[in-house]
Amino acid sequence: MSIAAYTPTASRSLFKDASLSAVTAGLVAVAVSFGGPAAIIFQAASAANLSPAQLSSWIWAICIGSGVTGIWLSLRYRDPVVTAWSTPGVALLATGWAAYPYPEAIGAFVAAGALITVAGASGVFQAMMDRIPRPIVSAMLAGILLRFGVDVFGYLAKAPLLAGVMVAAYLAAKRLTPRYAIVCTLFSGFVAAWAQGALDFSTVHASLATPVFTPPVFTPGAVVGLGLPLFLVTMTGQNATGLGVMRASGYHTPGNPLVWVTGLASTLLAPFGCHGVNLAAITAAICTGPESHPDPARRYVAAVVCGVFYLLVGVFGAALVGLFTALPGALIAVVSGLALFGAIASGLSQAMEDATRREAALVTLLLTISGVSFFGIGSAFWGLIGGLLADRILTRTHP
Repeated sequence: MSIAAYTPTASRSLFKDASLSAVTAGLVAVAVSFGGPAAIIFQAASAANLSPAQLSSWIWAICIGSGVTGIWLSLRYRDPVVTAWSTPGVALLATGWAAYPYPEAIGAFVAAGALITVAGASGVFQAMMDRIPRPIVSAMLAGILLRFGVDVFGYLAKAPLLAGVMVAAYLAAKRLTPRYAIVCTLFSGFVAAWAQGALDFSTVHASLATPVFTPPVFTPGAVVGLGLPLFLVTMTGQNATGLGVMRASGYHTPGNPLVWVTGLASTLLAPFGCHGVNLAAITAAICTGPESHPDPARRYVAAVVCGVFYLLVGVFGAALVGLFTALPGALIAVVSGLALFGAIASGLSQAMEDATRREAALVTLLLTISGVSFFGIGSAFWGLIGGLLADRILTRTHP
């Protein structure tokens, strides 16, 4: 299905559908995306010996790409389509970027973006996702998110006062005003962190990012050694899981347009340092879950707000990244874990609802939780593959 042929089932007003809970979900999603993974960006930049201007341009490119595609697709379909930069891709760059000169790496980024665009435009991606049973996708989602829920209680030992206040605020708000539970949790976290003197923004300085254009250089070594692995980890670790998050939340937005639009954005922004824009997974669960809004038809607002904040981060470059990273790690971890409680419960429930596929879903769940990695591809992909194999064996019709 082409993006031009698809029309929303109903015309909705963004301002009428807006809510404080959706705005908060969008803000939390961006904070989560930069609260921890931002450290990997700086690690990769250091490994590749990027100049401050190149690093600022890289942050600008991935944020502008994520913001524009997320806003446009969410408004186009009136579904919460959250796009982001590829975290597995950054992890790959942190270990492999140093082997290639910067212009050759840019050429590899262009090649990876072009491959993703073709995979979406050709219909291959949608055909693959339509054949994956829902319990397997839901189990993969639950496996991805479980560690975030577990971390909430792990921080009760690491930062007992901050985590304890936030958990107590969440439970109280969930009882008294469920719609604003995450808003209350975030506010209580800021108050507790301020009371402990854990908020220090003295080193944050406002500065506008300046994009730096680098003509791509295409070499077989960089395209095969960096571009192809980047394509694989983005498709398996981000786009497949991202669409799985949307499917598990009840959204049936056509997958092919989402992939080729983000692939095209990646290709166009690659000369400015963008290594890849794709469907989000973890942050998507925050925006597509019930904590965003009780009405699924109004959760797209959270994705739009998320996109707007990405644009702001992009415009101010490393300054706002510094703002997010200045927040205590415990605050980001606890609020993100609590915001994902609804998505975790939904994923587990849907994974186990079909008795004939329960064991295959369990295989998917456990493999995904295990963190096992082969050939540089993470456990979410292997959980999906393991679950599909188990499903094929256990549900295959006997002669």
